[in-house]
This record gives sequence, structure tokens and C-alpha cells, in this order.
Amino acid sequence: MRIPAILSIDEGTTGTRAAWVTQDGGVHGLEYRPLSVHSPRPGVVEQDANEILQKTIESVHAVLASAKVAGVEVKALAIATQRATAVLWDTATGAALVPAMVWQDNRFAKELAELGPDWDERLLATVGRPTGVRSPYLWAAHHLRETAEVKAAYRQGRLGFGTIETWLLWSLTAERAYIATSTNATSAGAYVLATHEYETDWITALGCPLDLLPELRQDSDFFGHTDEKLLGIRIPVLAAMGDQHASTVGLGCLEAGQAMCGHGTGSFVDMLTGPTPPLKPGVYDGTLTMVGWRRHNETFYAVETFTPTTGSALDWVCNTLGWFESSRKISELAATVQSSNGVLFIPSLTGIRTPVVEPGLRASLTGLSMANTRAEVAYAVLEGIAHSVASSMEANAESAGMAVTEIVVGGGLSGSDALIQMQADLTGIPMRRLPGTEFATLRGVAFMAGSDGLLWDSLQDAVAALGPGDVFESRTCEPERLARRSDWHRRIASDLGLVHPG
Repeated sequence: MRIPAILSIDEGTTGTRAAWVTQDGGVHGLEYRPLSVHSPRPGVVEQDANEILQKTIESVHAVLASAKVAGVEVKALAIATQRATAVLWDTATGAALVPAMVWQDNRFAKELAELGPDWDERLLATVGRPTGVRSPYLWAAHHLRETAEVKAAYRQGRLGFGTIETWLLWSLTAERAYIATSTNATSAGAYVLATHEYETDWITALGCPLDLLPELRQDSDFFGHTDEKLLGIRIPVLAAMGDQHASTVGLGCLEAGQAMCGHGTGSFVDMLTGPTPPLKPGVYDGTLTMVGWRRHNETFYAVETFTPTTGSALDWVCNTLGWFESSRKISELAATVQSSNGVLFIPSLTGIRTPVVEPGLRASLTGLSMANTRAEVAYAVLEGIAHSVASSMEANAESAGMAVTEIVVGGGLSGSDALIQMQADLTGIPMRRLPGTEFATLRGVAFMAGSDGLLWDSLQDAVAALGPGDVFESRTCEPERLARRSDWHRRIASDLGLVHPG
């Protein structure tokens, strides 16, 4: 008897992963392909969408080959993607026309800020976020004005536009599905939360033609069949969602008050608020109201705050500066000391999002003296990430108007005991880590695709086999925790003062 499974793709920022997921939540046959990220000038972050597609196809072929050997019957495809990364492509050739704008990009921050006074109040009420620091729609509008190839493709009716799930669904399906899903559209900044439709007045104000917009669909749906000529198999595509949302599901967070801390290129804290939106949206510009997921034509809401550069900050510290051999070495060294001995690291390589959104803030390492050791610097680097997580959690709870009941951690950096213990100490909230958290995104989007009777009867049924995991309790007394958080807030305020002196 062949083993039923879901084929999952996790299209991240720095790499493409694919695997098959079985009924016990197991992730098997993992294939990984690294992706290039380019920053040709400050504020600009780009990728090659053609490379993304090619690496995806390579990964899927490899997974299908190993699944065949293992006697696995692949029932459906599920896709999780980095969000708000935008692509413009030629629908005649199937090739991307310009470098994709990555979600970390803030080249249009000033232009969007100028629109804030007229639009922020309305956008916070409808789409759950202000004008922000980047917009796929504004990016597309600029290319339609400034890039000859894009202008020509649009004029001739052969221009495709969308975020990564739109690009992959169009490229991988036999039907050439031209679709945007709720969890990706909400991150792009023009999705009306209450009515599951585009905020067309805002998109028009940005200069993006409405006829370019992909059809809006929910995250769990039928999106067509895989192109057998391209992938070698014809199966239904049943889920497409943002990676952080998939990770939330894959970590077993399904109830209001639960929060997911996902560590990847950046560190995201998503708190579920249930079928009703948060009580105080907009209390922080960097805390966003969004769709947690949408299925069965019902929306489950969430609030999210993130730090854009945490995993990428460790890569920078190790690979660019050469201070440490690897992120694993940072964790090992940090575990040998009890504190940073006064050193503070702010991991804001592309700006900060809480307590204010400030793309001009840069990373800093302060408090160094001749008495400090390499291990204390390692501790400070991890503690900076843990402080950022604590700030995100506090902002989420205030926006939601409810307490965080638990935080489940996932992603690559969640394997660091030192980091997760710091997070527990600085938040005062237990951290729960399930086995295989690095696969939460792959698992979660598979759960979304297969929970209507294909492999599981419900999402609750799908997550039931995950178990309790490891729990990290706070080891810090309240006065010490508050003192450490106060030091962090003072440092942030000081650095913000340098960005806007006087």
C-alpha cells in the first residue's frame, strides 16, 4: 500500500525547500536550493524571480523522485511563500522582466510617508496597516512609467504582476492560474480585511492599473493542477499562503491568544485573535492586523510585528564581518556566560519596526570595553534578537487587547537553546518548541491543503500528533527583567535620536 502525502514547497527569501508531508506530520525527502539576494544600494533589496522558479522546479523534481522510491503517493501540492515580494513577468515568454522587489526593500519609504497623512487613518481601518515603507503596487507603477520592457508588455496585454505565490501558481499550473491568496494579499498592503477584496482606491492612488490585479482567493482552495510537462506529475494545488501564516499552523497555533515566533531571515511574532479583529489596531505603526488564514470562506485574524533582519544579521556577522564561524558557534559561546556584561546589539540592518517604524535606523553594537569577551559579544548578539522578539510580543498583546497565553517557536534559530531561554527570560512567557520546528512552514501549508478529508479531517486533527514539545520557563525575576528591558528601550531611543536629531 502506497503512503499518502502532500507535496509542500516553502519558497523563502534565502532558499527554496520542498518535501512531502505524511499523516503523522512528518516531513520527508527534504530538498533545499539556496537563493541569491542582492542589495545594489541602500534600501533596495532584490531577487531574480526566474532563479526562484528554476530552483523550485529543481527541488520538486528531486522530491518526487525520492517519493517514488519510497512508495509515496503524492495527493496534492501546497505552496508557502515569502510575502510582499513582487514580480513582473511576460505572460508570453513566462520570464520575469525586472528583478523582484523583496519584502525587505524600503526604496519607496519616503514617497509612501508623504502619502501617510491622507491615507493612514483609512488604511488602518480597512487593510489593517498604514502606508508603510514598501508597496508592490507602487513598485509596479514605477516600472510601468520607467521601464520600457514593462510598458511594452502591458500595452500588448502580456504583463503579469503579483507576489511570489501568484508567480508560482501561474508558472506551475496547467491552467496558468492568476491568483493572489488572502495571507499574501494582506501583506501587500491593499486587502480589505472585512470583505476579502482589494482596496482599489489606494491601488489607483499609487498608480497601479486595476486590470493587472490577480483574482483574490482564500488560502485553502482549488487553484488548478500542476503542469505535468513541467513537473512530471498532475495533482491538484490545494493551498497557497504566506510562509509565516503556514508556520503558525505548522506549530499548532490555532486558538486566540496563542502566538508564533518564527525565526528566519527576520523574526516574526504572529498572535492569533480569532474570528474577530484586534481591539486596538494601529496603536503601533509596525504592528499589523492581517488575515491569519482564510478557509471555508471564514477569516481567522492575527496581529504581527517583526524584526526584518535577525537570521540575516547573524549571517552578516559571520560571513561578512567574519566575527564568528557560524550562528551555531554564536549560540555555543553565548551559553558559556551568564550575561553580555553591558554589551547591547540592535539588529536593525534595514531599519526598525517597533516602537516606531524607522527604516533609517541602523544596527549598532554598544557598551564595549576592554573587559568584554568574545562570548559576551555572542551573548549580546542573541540577546538583541530576543529583545526584538519581546518588543514584538508586547506590541502584539497591546494591539490585540488580550494577553499572550503561550509562544511557540519555530524556524532555524529556534534550535538555539540560548536564544529561546533569553526570549523566555525577557518576555516572562514560557516558550514551547516542538520537534522539527524548522519544518513548520512545510508542515503547516500541507495541513492547510489536506485538512478537508484528504489526509486529515480538520486542522485540529492535523496538529494533534505534534505533541507538547520542550518548554523553556523564565529564569529571571521581574525586577531584573524590567531592568534589562529598560536598558534596551533607552538604547533604542538614543539611536532614534541620532536618526532625527533635535
